[in-house]
Amino acid sequence: MSDNIPAVSDASFQADVIEASKSQPVIVDFWADWCRPCHMLTPTVEEIAKEHAGKVKVVKLNVDENMNTPGKYNVRGIPTLLFFKGGQVADQVVGAVPKEQIVKVIEKHASA
Repeated sequence: MSDNIPAVSDASFQADVIEASKSQPVIVDFWADWCRPCHMLTPTVEEIAKEHAGKVKVVKLNVDENMNTPGKYNVRGIPTLLFFKGGQVADQVVGAVPKEQIVKVIEKHASA
């Protein structure tokens, strides 16, 4: 779906997200190909990934191809952005929200 944002899977989630979030915040974009709001949010997520490169890591997880991780983190609707910090979920944003709303959450966690 996105050339700029790496995909993670159930198998790689522990290393790519949980372990990585111990050194810098990680945002996971939970999405699916059939989800229109997910596609609407993609350009925003790509901009954020570029603008905050080095401060936060941004990855995508396709909920249709990876069933275990969304269930484990109670992802009930998509798009959902989960913010991981120190190996834990630190925050979440649900829905196709304005960029400013996501940036506020990043600033809250990237600076702390």
